[in-house]
Amino acid sequence: MRWKGLVLPAGAVVLAEACARIFGIQSDSLAAPSQILVAAWGLLRDGSLFAMLGQTLLSALGGLLIGGGAGLLLALVLGLSPVLTRLLRLPIEALRPIPSIAILPVFLMVFGFGYRLEIANVSFACFWPSLIIGQAAISGIEPRLLEVSRVLGLGFWGRITKIVIPAALPRLFVAFRLAASVALIVAVTVEIALNPQGMGYELMSAQSSLRPEVMFAILLYIGVTGWSVNAALLLAQRRLFGRAGALPGAVPGEAV
Repeated sequence: MRWKGLVLPAGAVVLAEACARIFGIQSDSLAAPSQILVAAWGLLRDGSLFAMLGQTLLSALGGLLIGGGAGLLLALVLGLSPVLTRLLRLPIEALRPIPSIAILPVFLMVFGFGYRLEIANVSFACFWPSLIIGQAAISGIEPRLLEVSRVLGLGFWGRITKIVIPAALPRLFVAFRLAASVALIVAVTVEIALNPQGMGYELMSAQSSLRPEVMFAILLYIGVTGWSVNAALLLAQRRLFGRAGALPGAVPGEAV
């Protein structure tokens, strides 16, 4: 049963609370679970949670739409053009391994601080999973379907809208879901490293002001947000596509 997965985390929380109360641990870097929950409720009650969460989600969503959309669009083109795939293989393989955080100084010089910096960095990070998985999905379409489209005299856009997208849509949605997880991770990372806004920045502010209970409360909200986004997209994937949306090699019954 699914609730059994909560036994170990719940036990760890109870043990941490018991140790804090029994030994009276006072620290500038640790906080008891009860203190973290009080701080989490305080962030929720005064509305500061919604302000920082809104900033992070806005940047993550903007970068996801721009970078993920561009990656899927290029994946469509490359998946249908082996010649173009060979021409772009070298630049793609050269740029893809660059960590998004490493290119942050470049975006800072171009965009300055704020939403544009964060959205640009998130877009760069989301572009690659969308492109790689999307291209694999397009390339994996049954060749006979494309032959049928040629026999029917469908043009380029007709093939894409009537054959390619319907056949590859389950895998394209998987690419979008994975890019969504990347978007939130990179958005928080940019805020921690450089950009003075959002949950990442508030996390570092709490750390530097020696408020561990607030720091862990924000960290808790980041985890809950990431889990909620992934759970919602995973539910949509299962409702829309069933097992057709699973990645090759995935364990049956396991989330991708």
